[in-house]
Amino acid sequence: MKRKTALIAFGGNALLPDNKHGQQEDQQKNAQKAAELMVHVLKKGYELILVHGNGPQIGNLLIQMEAAAGKVPPYTLDVGDAMTEGSMGYMLEKALINELRRNSLDKEVASIVSQVIVDKDDPAFQKPTKPVGPFYTKERAIELQIEKKWTMVEDAGRGWRKVVPSPKPIDVVPKWIIRDLVQAGRIVIAAGGGGVPVIIDGNGLFRGVEAVIDKDYAASLLAREVKVDLFVILTAIERVYIDYGKPGQREAPVLTVDEARKHLEDGQFPPGSMGPKIRAAIEYIEAGGEEVLITTASHLKAALINRSGTKIIATG
Repeated sequence: MKRKTALIAFGGNALLPDNKHGQQEDQQKNAQKAAELMVHVLKKGYELILVHGNGPQIGNLLIQMEAAAGKVPPYTLDVGDAMTEGSMGYMLEKALINELRRNSLDKEVASIVSQVIVDKDDPAFQKPTKPVGPFYTKERAIELQIEKKWTMVEDAGRGWRKVVPSPKPIDVVPKWIIRDLVQAGRIVIAAGGGGVPVIIDGNGLFRGVEAVIDKDYAASLLAREVKVDLFVILTAIERVYIDYGKPGQREAPVLTVDEARKHLEDGQFPPGSMGPKIRAAIEYIEAGGEEVLITTASHLKAALINRSGTKIIATG
């Protein structure tokens, strides 16, 4: 019998908030808080897949590599993605195992460094837009453009940064391994940071690329492929709002796919914030998914009993 499954996606700032400076201790404490929440969902009868972001973590890693570049050659971004996926997976896995033991729950946890395929002809490769890593002076930025062929942009008066493509994911390589593990009753941490971006070259072989995959799109794709019953997107606000930040803003406890798409087309959900989450939700529902829940980590318990959050469903 197929087990009821939930996929929960949350940002890298859940482990490393903006007001923290990257200490390992901070991330371990927040991993413990995340584990407590995940065990609550487990007790609701769901098997679990977790997809985490890695924005703050990959940024810090790139800064470390730049600082040591004179002594140790830096890794490419795809390898950096894999490094953060592994380190964050370890922290979450350990926290989950300990929390399961505290609750006398006999479950195993597996972290999978996940390659995610993107189209080598994706238009995003022609127009990099995602800033990553440290800030540079204009002079150093020009040097890096020449030496490494990086695309550099001035970032809001704070300095110059490297920008990389953000292509859409088209396949999660270990999806059947993930599915089999979940159906066997394991908790799986996968596609962290959107996964490690790879293309298929002219010889049919995988090749890592310097890119960043949006974790919400990767999570939606994995939710569709594994056919989960509930797709949860944890974000910074309790509910989705219409006319957010305006005098007439109003909550949207439930949205149909058609309503969500219309609001998206009307510009209600900006590309840099709620937009990708709404698109990810629409893609999941249109592929046959049952329900998307968008809320904050602190409101997830209430949202699971329809007292908070926003549900996105196929029809009203």
